[in-house]
Amino acid sequence: MSKSIKNEKADKLMDAILTIENREEAYNFFEDLCTINELESMTQRFEVAEMLRRDETYQKIASETGASTATISRVNRALSYGEDGYETVLKRMENK
Repeated sequence: MSKSIKNEKADKLMDAILTIENREEAYNFFEDLCTINELESMTQRFEVAEMLRRDETYQKIASETGASTATISRVNRALSYGEDGYETVLKRMENK
């Protein structure tokens, strides 16, 4: 990714996220922090990432998730050229 969000303020947010201990706390924090639309967008992108890793077609992903091809392409770029954030988390979830 070309632009980094890493700075002192973002560090605080990441540190706050790392204090979350369970799913209910995560829901509470993110519902306070984000709008419903922001959460729905993040949820959709995460689902798209899972499907792309399973080599699903753009057409199937768009049909099942409602994501635009632009969103699917963005997630695909992140999977291919990003910071491996999706990959790290998805692999850890597979190993649980």
